[in-house]
Amino acid sequence: MFGLFGGKDWNIIAVIFERRDLYTVSGQRVKGGGAEKARDGAKRHPRTIYWAVFDQKGSYLEGGEGAGSINIPGDVLKKLKAQLAKTGTVLEILKSLETKQADKLAKPLVWAGYPPREMHGQD
Repeated sequence: MFGLFGGKDWNIIAVIFERRDLYTVSGQRVKGGGAEKARDGAKRHPRTIYWAVFDQKGSYLEGGEGAGSINIPGDVLKKLKAQLAKTGTVLEILKSLETKQADKLAKPLVWAGYPPREMHGQD
């Protein structure tokens, strides 16, 4: 009933830096007053590269860079922002959250935009 009057029912996504070639997508479905607390937790996590909030229809509501964004090149961050909502990993997590298959879920980000491996010497 409260959902009819603007109550929050958000899916919070946080892309977490694990290493140069691996990020984890963490998703959480949160309702009511806990929604803002969960969003703020994703924002403040020290390894969050990017966080985003979606409604239950998959619409992007808000998002931004996290403290962990300093761990990746600026062009990679820009590409991640542009492609985040379209990646298969994020779409899978959002679907699971929207259909209540899970209220929390984390998966490695499958994405072609990771920075290239650095080449040393004559490889």
